[in-house]
Amino acid sequence: MLSGERKEGGSPRFGKLHLPVGLWINSPRKQLAKLGRRWPSAASVKSSSSDTGSRSSEPLPPPPPHVELRRVGAVKAAGGASGSRAKRISQLFRGSGTGTTGSGGAGGPGTPGAAQRWASEKKLPELAAGVAPEPPLATRATAPPGVLKIFGAGLASGANYKSVLATARSTARELVAEALERYGLAGSPGSVPGESSCVDAFALCDALGRPAAGAVGSGEWRAEHLRVLGDSERPLLVQELWRARPGWARRFELRGREEARRLEQEAFGAADGDGTGAPSWRPQKNRSRAASGGAALASPGTGSGSGTPAGSGGKERSENLSLRRSVSELSLQGRRRRQQERRQQALSMAPGAADAQIGPVDPGDFDQLTQCLIQAPSNRPYFLLLQGYQDAQDFVVYVMTREQHVFGRGGNSSARGGSPAPYVDTFLNAPDILPRHCTVRAGPEPPAMVRPSRGAPVTHNGCLLLREAELHPGDLLGLGEHFLFMYKDPRAGGSGPARPPWLPARPGATPPGPGWAFSCRLCGRGLQERGEALAAYLDGREPVLRFRPREEEALLGEIVRTAAAGAGDLPPLGPATLLALCVQHSARELELGHLPRLLGRLARLIKETVWEKIKEIGDRQPENHPEGVPEVPLTPETVSVELRPLMLWMANTTELLSFVQEKVLEMEKEADQEDPQLCNDLELCDEAMVLLDEVIMCTFQQSVYYLTKTLYSTLPALLDSNPFTAGAELPGPGAELGAMPPGLRPTMGVFQAALELTSQCELHPDLVSQTFGYLFFFSNASLLNSLMERGQGRPFYQWSRAVQIRTNLDLVLDWLQGAGLGDIATEFFRKLSIAVNLLCVPRTSLLKASWSSLRTDHPTLTPAQLHHLLSHYQLGPGRGPPPAWDPPPAERDAVDTGDIFESFSSHPPLILPLGSSRLSLTGPVTDDALHRELRRLRRLLWDLEQQELPANHRHGPPVATPP
Repeated sequence: MLSGERKEGGSPRFGKLHLPVGLWINSPRKQLAKLGRRWPSAASVKSSSSDTGSRSSEPLPPPPPHVELRRVGAVKAAGGASGSRAKRISQLFRGSGTGTTGSGGAGGPGTPGAAQRWASEKKLPELAAGVAPEPPLATRATAPPGVLKIFGAGLASGANYKSVLATARSTARELVAEALERYGLAGSPGSVPGESSCVDAFALCDALGRPAAGAVGSGEWRAEHLRVLGDSERPLLVQELWRARPGWARRFELRGREEARRLEQEAFGAADGDGTGAPSWRPQKNRSRAASGGAALASPGTGSGSGTPAGSGGKERSENLSLRRSVSELSLQGRRRRQQERRQQALSMAPGAADAQIGPVDPGDFDQLTQCLIQAPSNRPYFLLLQGYQDAQDFVVYVMTREQHVFGRGGNSSARGGSPAPYVDTFLNAPDILPRHCTVRAGPEPPAMVRPSRGAPVTHNGCLLLREAELHPGDLLGLGEHFLFMYKDPRAGGSGPARPPWLPARPGATPPGPGWAFSCRLCGRGLQERGEALAAYLDGREPVLRFRPREEEALLGEIVRTAAAGAGDLPPLGPATLLALCVQHSARELELGHLPRLLGRLARLIKETVWEKIKEIGDRQPENHPEGVPEVPLTPETVSVELRPLMLWMANTTELLSFVQEKVLEMEKEADQEDPQLCNDLELCDEAMVLLDEVIMCTFQQSVYYLTKTLYSTLPALLDSNPFTAGAELPGPGAELGAMPPGLRPTMGVFQAALELTSQCELHPDLVSQTFGYLFFFSNASLLNSLMERGQGRPFYQWSRAVQIRTNLDLVLDWLQGAGLGDIATEFFRKLSIAVNLLCVPRTSLLKASWSSLRTDHPTLTPAQLHHLLSHYQLGPGRGPPPAWDPPPAERDAVDTGDIFESFSSHPPLILPLGSSRLSLTGPVTDDALHRELRRLRRLLWDLEQQELPANHRHGPPVATPP
């Protein structure tokens, strides 16, 4: 599992350290700190009085993953890596050897043996031959300021150390001057005679020691090794180069320059007297100085807080010599012998080396050859560079250190809103690489997923990549015009494809588009085979419709115009299916920002077409007729013909909206969440879906308007017609419309026309229910208002009339029940049914009822409506309503102020259907009419593509060869 944690800094390629390829340093701020990890010391021990001379530092992060070297990975401090490290350290100390004073700093001319001590620096340019120059140290010194503790070694009483603020550019001489000022010795009369300043009489020393024996916890500290810093050295960087071993501590001391010289000379003498020999030991000591801490102290300095017991000088000299020799003399001859063997082996692997005689080799060549022996990691995915932009800066292997790997150019913080620069794992410095160019996600199991950023040129196996795609081991990934990588995942083992996917396709492969069949040169097929493949696509039944962005407007316009004109014999949802194929092609094949633009154009085309159709119907069915021209009522047949185009657009737009919602959700999930254009794309998609919502709402309103306008003239017959005519028999459940009483046929004819229209247009079932729900709501409100109005002028509320109304209503409900609309009709006709049931109660039973019992039995009627029906009920000549029907005082106000009529504005709201679209875009096209239209559109696109070519390059539509 790859770690998903980000590391500080930016690219692994930010500033090369001339290490073997693949040892990446993520942050320039940690370069020197990470070098320190390769030195023998790894920690420091605090003393009771003062811990160390360095500022407190945070725990070092784990080293980054690296690419192992064949037979070279075991080399720790030898060969090219050692030479490169020594070169970097020599750059840090190089300034000390150029001082003009007689300082005893490292490499200072006034120090005995200085030429021998740093003689190894003269060989570094030769060892580093052919290696790119390091950037200046000042450019790498980006560490923040720190506080250094400088111990005075008895310069002032009552003071153990003084804290001095230092930066990465502060020199040893500047810190000496500041420390002397803190100790109150600046310009002291005790200055060394002949010196221009008191600063020249003191030197800053890098001391290594440990608590005195038997004095742990007492604060005593014994310095055992010391190195004088040159005036131009930078202590804050020096203390980051290495750390003391466990049990040892390190600190900076301020000593007199003459005293420091004497201590260094005594250290050399002690080492020579131990039998090592100056000629053989001093050159080795030069290499170990930066690693072990400096020269050994033969005797403690004044005020150092340490003492040497009598008779223990020989033992301590032996321990000190062992510490000094822990790095430089650790099997030096053996390392040289192994280094020579590896050099010979590396040269033997070069082309033509078997026939050539290997002679003396420049050490710099070995440093380069070790960088060429690369062994890929075995537990992490990586990218193998096949083509780069700058050979001197490009690596050969790029390892994925996180589960999500980002390629890009990086950059500064964004000027808009001050947002930080995008995080990048691998920096690519080609000019056509975007700040965040491409993202690769590799989980624990293959395949990985690659997603290009908006506007980033990315190719996958030679094809332009516009959407997120699977990335398998062995795939080629091209970034811009310069970089080409091969993706490898050693965790997959041998599960990769046996045939690389970027090789020419086998004969018979399906071309991705119409023009591809004649333009492809990699598929290995002849012209005849490609023509047959194109013919198979043009006449095939696969639900695929390929087009280029430049042909989008013509294609969408052709589909919408054909649907609006009603040409051909397309299935009801044929226009939505063809438009969904366009949306699917844009979402899968075209660039990221194309889908929002296509949806906006599509929604505007549909809205304009529907609006024109509504205007045509309005012109044929005006609301206000001219004077003298009688209004012709709408018949069910007329309204069915007028509403068919609107109902078709409502059905197609509903399915298309559901399909678009699915694609927009997929786009939001697959898109890069850090893409600044993502919010703009989602807003454009929302605007397009709002337009489609308006189309559905408008077509629904117009449909129910003309249906209710037709019902308005037929509903009064339910209150006036008598179903018990002479010789007529009441039809049973499920009877045909022709068997119904004549007074009910017009109303039920409207319901039947609406039911057939919704079925023929394949309207969504939810919209069918809501359409009839609105029709039943209107019928209930219209009949109840007519019933309330009839009882005011003439005797109407009587048992015989109520039985006729009840019978007519039951016949209508029974017929709707047989049509599958019984539940909806029962719900919306409940109030009218209860009012009619009240009037159907026998007179004797009604006289015995009280107001409270009637309110309980008829809860849907308001107090005003119930009082209106009871007060106008015909009990007989000269008889009024009994006192038991009077409402109580608590409901008198509701009776007096309540409205007895139903409001038409309280209709149920329109709720758009939820769930997946009913369009089928997976299997072959089975409808012949839809297949013919699909073939016509494919050939139209082929003709548009051929019109752009010169006349001598055009091809007619190919004809498939019969089997």
